Amino acid sequence: MSVETIEKSSTSRKLAPRYRVLLHNDDYNSMEYVVQVLLTTVPSLTQPQAVSIMMEAHTNGLALVITCALEHAEFYCETLKTHGLSSSIEPDE
Repeated sequence: MSVETIEKSSTSRKLAPRYRVLLHNDDYNSMEYVVQVLLTTVPSLTQPQAVSIMMEAHTNGLALVITCALEHAEFYCETLKTHGLSSSIEPDE
């Protein structure tokens, strides 16, 4: 009986699935603008983090902005798009 109780409590504490917000490189926006949009869209980012994300997208074509719950991921992705940046989300496997 005690084993059953332990199993139940561990399954109910399962974390919500996480999602990755990805920034895609584009040839239209300035680096400064991209950094500024990242900082205003994702308040938890620092200036150096935003610069690093922008440089990674610029160099590799894609960069991870943040990993978070789906609602937040969708909000960040849409906000980045509203500011003219290319963004997508994917499940964090």
